[in-house]
Amino acid sequence: MQPFLAHPFDSDRLHEECGIFGAIGVADASSFVALGLHALQHRGQEAGGIVAHDPEQGFNSAHRFGYVRDNFTKADVMATLPGPLAIGHVRYSTAGSKAATAIRDVQPFFGEFHMGGCAIAHNGNITNASALRRELIERGSIFSSSSDSECIIHLMARSIQRNIPERMKDALRRVEGAFSVIAMTRTKLIGVRDPLGVRPLVLGRVGDEGFVLASETCALDIIGADFVREVEPGEMVVISRGKIETSRPFGPSTGRFCIFEHVYFSRPDSIIGGRSVYETRRQIGVELAREAPIEADLVCPVPDSGTPAAIGYAQESGIPYGMGIIRNQYMGRTFIEPTDQIRNMGVRLKLNVNRALIRGKRVVLVDDSVVRGTTSRKIKDMIIDAGAAEVHFRIASPPTAWPCFYGVDTPDREKLLAANMSTDEMRDWIGVDSLAFVSLDGLYRAVGESDGRNAKCPQYCDACFSGDYPVAPFDQLERGFRMKPGSETAMNEAAE
Repeated sequence: MQPFLAHPFDSDRLHEECGIFGAIGVADASSFVALGLHALQHRGQEAGGIVAHDPEQGFNSAHRFGYVRDNFTKADVMATLPGPLAIGHVRYSTAGSKAATAIRDVQPFFGEFHMGGCAIAHNGNITNASALRRELIERGSIFSSSSDSECIIHLMARSIQRNIPERMKDALRRVEGAFSVIAMTRTKLIGVRDPLGVRPLVLGRVGDEGFVLASETCALDIIGADFVREVEPGEMVVISRGKIETSRPFGPSTGRFCIFEHVYFSRPDSIIGGRSVYETRRQIGVELAREAPIEADLVCPVPDSGTPAAIGYAQESGIPYGMGIIRNQYMGRTFIEPTDQIRNMGVRLKLNVNRALIRGKRVVLVDDSVVRGTTSRKIKDMIIDAGAAEVHFRIASPPTAWPCFYGVDTPDREKLLAANMSTDEMRDWIGVDSLAFVSLDGLYRAVGESDGRNAKCPQYCDACFSGDYPVAPFDQLERGFRMKPGSETAMNEAAE
């Protein structure tokens, strides 16, 4: 099977690069993992992998390109993954050179140590991976993938600690950036988050002795697991024989969870920090309506990510809500060969305008973000072609003006529309009657911070909007990336 090719509609979206899931203490753990990964498919659609351990057969693995449903629902594949302990990973490959991912880059990664084997699955991005990789290669390590996550296995191999959890602590203390990691030995399931907790990780329970770790709570629901709690920033949990041991390998830490998880990445039926993602997105729409009112006849979401915010905007503004754009839910990877003619159809392959509803109306379109702006222009053209009298864009996030280096596929800064244009210039370039983004304070209010954003000590990682990076992007700085003036000083003060 060839690697998944992103559809033109998706090329103007921000993408999470992976989702992770692990299970222990259940019969046929790999089946639980496959179901969990299916629920996390929105976090990674190019490839997936599962590693399982059986006391009699040892470690076994399967790595495949494509969707979970196409690979890990087959009896012949799942029969090769027996045992009560398994972990899995779904991956989204970024654009350009990474699009041609080799199967060796598909996680989980496995390493055999003298005390036994260990597999790891990583969600996030290591910001000092290039420096670590150079150091490890100079000292004799041989890498088999291009993934930054493989550094963790090599760092573990060089640790002098006597058991795998301690070796993992050693390795992760050398790592900078964002990471939620699930790992497994022959008898243990391990979960750990970076000191800032940028990427999510939750703990669930199945029956009397079964436990699961997952990127989101929606993956617990599909297997009927009970939500226990979130793994805390900087915490490691080690699960074996129905017991959980916790530790803090990085010392005291203050969370800076990725705020874009609330805006777009997480599924709307997940719970983050005790809050419904759906309700948060609806509240963003409420804030938008208060901050950027407009006289109009119809509030219309750009499906599916703009739907909750559009509902909130309509409720607060009193403007009727309608499905002016219909998404083709069956437009998948296997549709037709993406010839130039098909590519030129752009978003029309996935979205179609409800002409009878749109014609003659002043339409408020609500979307989650504007990245390059190309998709926004195409959607505007579709709405105008359908006979809309006016088109007003309302965006359920602040302008995306800075790239993310913590596990999100973001274009270079020069390709981000908000990095190069004012809001008025973006409005004219997209060609709409008005354009407004929710403010950063409005976004913080929507996620439950009633006083808005604490500028001196932000409660979330919002670097893609503010340019305030909580962890220095070391590899990018080596390549010439220029941070916002004063941000390095602020970062150092926060670390102290």
